[in-house]
Amino acid sequence: MLRRSTLPFLFVLTGLTVAQTAAPLVLRLEQALVETVQTGDKVTERRQPAPVTVQPGNVLEQTVTATNTTRRTLRGVAVNLPVPAGTTFTGDAVLGSARWTATFSADGGRTYARAPLTERLTVTENGRAMTKDVVIPPTRYTNARWTITTMNPDETLKFSLRVKVK
Repeated sequence: MLRRSTLPFLFVLTGLTVAQTAAPLVLRLEQALVETVQTGDKVTERRQPAPVTVQPGNVLEQTVTATNTTRRTLRGVAVNLPVPAGTTFTGDAVLGSARWTATFSADGGRTYARAPLTERLTVTENGRAMTKDVVIPPTRYTNARWTITTMNPDETLKFSLRVKVK
């Protein structure tokens, strides 16, 4: 059984100039345990906010709420959310839109690209070495990043991803 405090939650803002006197962007990270509930033929999800303990196999949803606290438009804001230690990414996340792009990393946040991520491998086929691009499964993703093109004054946006406890 893992206690909530054993799962580190970090997020980083990049591409944003911040004045020392006021924070233009306020971020709030929330976590919920996602449970599937079946009533007759109907399947629904129930979210338990801020679970105290989690078990292997539990699915957690992490949501970052970003609020522009200024009276000006922010441009090029990046919200990064690592996959917590002791969990794997399920592949479920807020995807890109006309206002932001969603990118992912499988190397600890050094590089980002849109899903599906790929890697180049050298394999031997019929005695010959060949280079192939193969898809990286989402369970190997280590970070998610949402880059917001423009964020209006007093606007609030939410970004989330789901992970499974190992």
